Amino acid sequence: MSWSHRPPVVALSALTLLVAPLALDGFERLRDRMAALSSISHRPDRAGLRYGPFERNVLDLWLPTGPLVGPPRPAPVVIFFHGGGFLGGDKSSVPAWLIRRCRERGIAVASANYRFSRQAPYPAPMRDGGRAVQYLREHAVELGIDGDRIAGSGNSAGAGIVLWLAFHPDLADPSDPDPVARRSSRLACTAVIGAQTSYDPRFIKQRIGGRAADHVAIRPFFGLAPGADLNDPALDALYRDASPLTHVGPGAPPAFLAYSEPRAPLSEDDPPGRGIHHPEFGVALKERLDPMGIECVLVHDDDYRDRPDPEDGVPRDFVAFLARRLGL
Repeated sequence: MSWSHRPPVVALSALTLLVAPLALDGFERLRDRMAALSSISHRPDRAGLRYGPFERNVLDLWLPTGPLVGPPRPAPVVIFFHGGGFLGGDKSSVPAWLIRRCRERGIAVASANYRFSRQAPYPAPMRDGGRAVQYLREHAVELGIDGDRIAGSGNSAGAGIVLWLAFHPDLADPSDPDPVARRSSRLACTAVIGAQTSYDPRFIKQRIGGRAADHVAIRPFFGLAPGADLNDPALDALYRDASPLTHVGPGAPPAFLAYSEPRAPLSEDDPPGRGIHHPEFGVALKERLDPMGIECVLVHDDDYRDRPDPEDGVPRDFVAFLARRLGL
């Protein structure tokens, strides 16, 4: 039984309830997996750390439990951003396997909330993500982590935040009086699940197909009214800036991309929104990174069907990639 085919659970997490109206096909399996592997039994070492001025600017932190590898030094950290279509979700949905496996490998784990698009559309969620990374850097010594070794992780919307931060120009502002804002938002590497690599609905329609571009989360993400024309040329610059693919260039960090939605092409008969976690998003990013010599590992749930242990697949390879890229 693969990691995406675990038995259903009775008590679903808050994330599950929030994204249920948005989830279709493969992402239903991914969503249920996240609920089944929720981190409810993993209490953070530091809870509710406020990284910014807004109500949802809070994060939790788990410190490593495993032995140090190599000479004594602060632990690297991976920061996780939850999914939910930028419409809902919570930091408590960080997968238990990610916390446990990272801590055992000597990696700290942070999980952050961010503002939702109906209250604060793009670029607010991405800027919040950057602020969380900057906060960890500024307070690294007191938190017992290595501010020079910060990786990004997340699923769905949270994965998009991570990839945007990975490729977008650094958000650091050396002239800002706030010491947190002066810190770098750069990531050492990324490992994400079900990521959209572009939010341009025209790209989605052309590359993903079907009616994926009609997903209910797209207009709120851009602050558009229901029924707004997504093909309006006035939106071109906004679409470009919001899409991680736009910002890919030399020096980008390596990426690990995991998908579970079926690989099959979509048709116009598919329901609106189906395909918003399609692996073709990952293919598009890999096509950009490979020619630059930047490592991009693209895996699919189907690749692990012959492994009886559900964690002897994506979870194992996911954390192994993070550990290797963080110098462990």
